[in-house]
Amino acid sequence: MAEVPEDIIRGCRRGNERCQERLYHFLAPRMYGLCLQYAENEDDAKDILQEGFIKVFTKIDQYSGKGSMAGWVRRIMINTALEKYRSQVRHVSFEQGTSAKEEFFEEDILDSLSAEEIIKLIQDLSPQYRLIFNLYAIEGYSHKEISEMTGISEGTSKSNLSRARAILQKKLEEMHSNKLKIKK
Repeated sequence: MAEVPEDIIRGCRRGNERCQERLYHFLAPRMYGLCLQYAENEDDAKDILQEGFIKVFTKIDQYSGKGSMAGWVRRIMINTALEKYRSQVRHVSFEQGTSAKEEFFEEDILDSLSAEEIIKLIQDLSPQYRLIFNLYAIEGYSHKEISEMTGISEGTSKSNLSRARAILQKKLEEMHSNKLKIKK
């Protein structure tokens, strides 16, 4: 994706609403996809996107110009999703346990699914599993970083990732099996 034009960034720093609108339209489709990964449903994703862009516009002076603007906005969206998660599940504890053997998805199963089906599978995970799965498998954070971001232990992060993967593996196998039955 092309980088955000500098004139849009300068305009946003001046509080120019037209430039803010241009920035939103430039980045919103990609950021909405990111928000969907963390949200339980489309309404939650829209809320995260809106809250995230409010932060972008109020904190735009904190963007140093080093690195891409899209990367900076992405980080804000992830942090906004984390904040929303924390506010929704304050009373739900992360499950403790030992890490089960990690299993990986067969590529042919994933190839047969649309992006929407994959996002739906991730959205169907419990909030804690979805969060850990996204931070580790999608965003590339280490278990140590996830531990620092969420306040859980590294072992709990590993355990939750393992369980999320097992759930996704089972659902993928079920979907693949159902698609094969339909073809017959």
